[in-house]
Amino acid sequence: LQSRFKSGRDWESRRALRDPMSMERTNLLNMAKLSIKGLIESALSFGRTLDSDYPPLQQFFVVMEHCLKHGLKVKKSFLGYNKSLWGPLEMVEKLCPEAGEIAASVRDLPGLKTPLGRARAWLRLALMQKRLADYLRLLITRKDLLSDFYDNSAVMVEEEGAVIVGLLVGLNVIDANLCVKGEDLDTQVGVIDFSMYLKNDIDDYRMCFFKCLSSVHGLQGRVDNLEKSNSKLIEELAIAKNNIIKLQEENHQLRNENTIILIKVTQVDVDVELDTYKQSRQGLDEMYNEARRQLREECQLRQDVENELVVQVSMKQEMDLAMKLLEKDIHEKQDTLIGLRHQLDEVKAINVEMYTKMQTSDDGMKQKNDMITRLEEKTNQITATMKLLEQRLQEAERDRWTAEDGARKFKHDFANKADSLQKQIAQREKQMLQLETDLKIEKEWRQTLQNDLERERDIVAQLSAEAQQINGLKKEFHRLQDENSQLKGICEEQEQALEELGCKLSEYLSILNSFDGGQVWLKDKDATHCKLCEKEFSISRRKHHCRNCGEIFCNACSDNELPLPASPKPVRVCDTCHALLLQRCSSNAT
Repeated sequence: LQSRFKSGRDWESRRALRDPMSMERTNLLNMAKLSIKGLIESALSFGRTLDSDYPPLQQFFVVMEHCLKHGLKVKKSFLGYNKSLWGPLEMVEKLCPEAGEIAASVRDLPGLKTPLGRARAWLRLALMQKRLADYLRLLITRKDLLSDFYDNSAVMVEEEGAVIVGLLVGLNVIDANLCVKGEDLDTQVGVIDFSMYLKNDIDDYRMCFFKCLSSVHGLQGRVDNLEKSNSKLIEELAIAKNNIIKLQEENHQLRNENTIILIKVTQVDVDVELDTYKQSRQGLDEMYNEARRQLREECQLRQDVENELVVQVSMKQEMDLAMKLLEKDIHEKQDTLIGLRHQLDEVKAINVEMYTKMQTSDDGMKQKNDMITRLEEKTNQITATMKLLEQRLQEAERDRWTAEDGARKFKHDFANKADSLQKQIAQREKQMLQLETDLKIEKEWRQTLQNDLERERDIVAQLSAEAQQINGLKKEFHRLQDENSQLKGICEEQEQALEELGCKLSEYLSILNSFDGGQVWLKDKDATHCKLCEKEFSISRRKHHCRNCGEIFCNACSDNELPLPASPKPVRVCDTCHALLLQRCSSNAT
């Protein structure tokens, strides 16, 4: 077996050296078998319509493209020399009028600019029609047309092309829904991924080889047992023959003795001797008949054994022939796997190199994008802070003027309006608490908006991958640095103004805290449900203080505004206080 294996390997290597095109056809045929088999099995297990992003389907189109490109003749044009798949595929329209619809659709596609892209679109449309095998079968039957596009040793011209077309018939069970219009078929790079086929194919070959070896060993054991039983039967047959010869000799001696006795004895003793002779002759005839019967049985058994031996010898010859064919197939598969491993190593090296370059560029891009994102976040935070500070400053000014007016009124009308002043002081405290609550809510909303903005920035950073945008972002970064420096100066000035304003507010608070009375202003953390409808607060259902009673309500239960004695303008009040104040106003009016 080892000698046959070595001789088979040598013969295959010599044949490959003599005819490299034959080796390429064999490799392409094997890859077509693997891709079609893997596509059918995965599609049946997948259980639904396949789309363009399905990896086995993409690998099938790459393998078919390599098969159709094999042995293409170089065509000379005004722009130079090129190989085009579109030429032979366009001829199918003349052989089969039904293919004219596909060819017309391919020509009308606006995004296809190269013959290779049109050929790829034609293959996808033919697969969706489930007529790819039929169209290629019509093409390979016309050798006279193929000779204009392919060499004599191409896959489509030789027997391997007919085998591949026969395999394509199995793809009719697959339903494919491919979007050809939106794909960039002109610039795709057709690289075969051998990783999804390599492991399973080697295991199949090993299992097949081991099964054949086990069956051969079993048949060899049966042949050995039959040979042993045949040798035993031959020995028993020889012993039976010897016994027959001895019985024949004894019969001959008895006949001679009988003739001698007949001559010597008298007529009186003839009857007695004759009876004795008949008895002995009868016993000998019985023994002779028994021996003949055993001889016939042994001959029949030997004939059966010889027939079984002939059958086993023929089966052994068939197994030897099958082993030779299997060894030949295994040699071919091993040579194919060696070539595929070399190609896979080259593809892996190219992928590693491209991945290294891509990772280096991605790292640089990420660093620049992170820096830009941080600067934008700081700028947005500063802008939001400035706007919020301006609003708070304006509200504080309005509150300060209102407090000054109230203080003046308090000095003039202290004796008659003590209750009104106490209500004003309570209202100012409620306003301050409301401002603090609104400030907290604004901070929460600002944090939420910042998180949303960060997610949006990440999406924008992923999409900005071109070099021109990077240059633009660099310029924007320098500009933002200048604006940041300006905003820092403005922020420092605003902080000084806020410090001064804080001092004034602390003085005003000290004045307000010197007075007692008023309603209790409920803190935000103490309220988790609306006081009136008892619904739980959330981001969508915000908290609102009633300026009259100080309790916390939702927007639906506090969507009322009335002027209070302590406030010159209408403020938010709850439904209960709204009804109470309206009733009080109506009673005062009467």
